[in-house]
Amino acid sequence: MPQGQPSVVPDDGLTTRQRRNRPLVVVHTGVGKGKSTAAFGLALRAWNQGWPIGVFQFVKSAKWKVGEENALRVLGASGEGGSVAWHKMGEGWSWVQRDLQGDNASNEEKAREGWEQVKRDLTAETYRLYVLDEFAYPMHWGWVDTDEVVEVLRNRPGTQHVVITGRNAPQKLVDFADLVTDMSKVKHPMDVGQKGQKGIEW
Repeated sequence: MPQGQPSVVPDDGLTTRQRRNRPLVVVHTGVGKGKSTAAFGLALRAWNQGWPIGVFQFVKSAKWKVGEENALRVLGASGEGGSVAWHKMGEGWSWVQRDLQGDNASNEEKAREGWEQVKRDLTAETYRLYVLDEFAYPMHWGWVDTDEVVEVLRNRPGTQHVVITGRNAPQKLVDFADLVTDMSKVKHPMDVGQKGQKGIEW
């Protein structure tokens, strides 16, 4: 695809401009590092375009200060690009710790509350870009119904782009999405016992 030119032009009745500006559902999944990082990279591009951005963190700890959060909050408050709203739905655990700690009933309820808020915002067209960080997990675990998610996203009004991250994205979501990237791991420092470090993992 040189210079972003599509290899196929579908006979769908849309003009080139209409097809180019079609809102997308993007999924970053797989076992490799970089799913959320790539989504936040899209948020930077959206901020530069002046789009309002809503970030919804579904399973990371509310106390976990990721570097992208601070950077995007500062940018959002700068008045130079788009606005940024950051919502944390997590209860202090992630997929690594799922069976080790935390009240799963409470976490499930919070995940559902988060999805209900996303639905309200989609209906109101609150944001132009939604980053649903780690949202693949509540669907994978059956906390949020994948069929409902697909239907809501299919019928969302306006020009709202949605990016969903997380391992084990359900096949129905993958089939529905416009852009899917599977992050595969080739090598990782943790394979040889190195823990995450500042500036790289957070």
